Amino acid sequence: MTQIRDKNGVSIQGHIKIHDPESGKVYVNKRNAIHYENMSLALAQSIANEGKGFISSMAFGNGGTSIDPTGIITYLTPNSTGTNASLYNQTYSKIVDDRSVSNLDPQRNKIETRHLSGTNYTDVLTTCLLDYGEPNGQDAVDNATNTEGTYVFDELGLVSYNANGTGNLLTHVIFHPVQKSLNRLIQIDYTVRIQSLSGLLGE
Repeated sequence: MTQIRDKNGVSIQGHIKIHDPESGKVYVNKRNAIHYENMSLALAQSIANEGKGFISSMAFGNGGTSIDPTGIITYLTPNSTGTNASLYNQTYSKIVDDRSVSNLDPQRNKIETRHLSGTNYTDVLTTCLLDYGEPNGQDAVDNATNTEGTYVFDELGLVSYNANGTGNLLTHVIFHPVQKSLNRLIQIDYTVRIQSLSGLLGE
């Protein structure tokens, strides 16, 4: 006699779009790496109502690439293993949790869930805006010749909340360097799709 049992699973995919919301110019449009161990921990902590695990901030760094004298870019491998994983060289971070009192602009830095009834997936859309005046200390115009500048970003990731301030890296994406300067408005739309996989398996 054949036994039928449920076969279930969860797929998580990420995608980022870095663009200027005023001009419409797109700087980066690509998929990202998921840190599956930290993501599983975050999902469990969230549904267990432990008060942590949810997306809290977006981290930015400048250590994801190297450029040789001929202009060839070498991309490092995203950090997606080890609970203590981090960006290669984090230089900036911004709160994107719109329920946090530390979020000074929750209308433009926020997290939304999007679900279409009848489907088996839900998107978590995190929006982060780097306004003209931030970060402090940025160059006046986007003509940096040093691609290792503090705010010439080539990596970013989503970080979970933990009351002790040491949240876990949930995602990591590395891309060609993009400079943030006073004359440039940059918005990051970061989508994480959580999809339930199910079926029947005969034994």
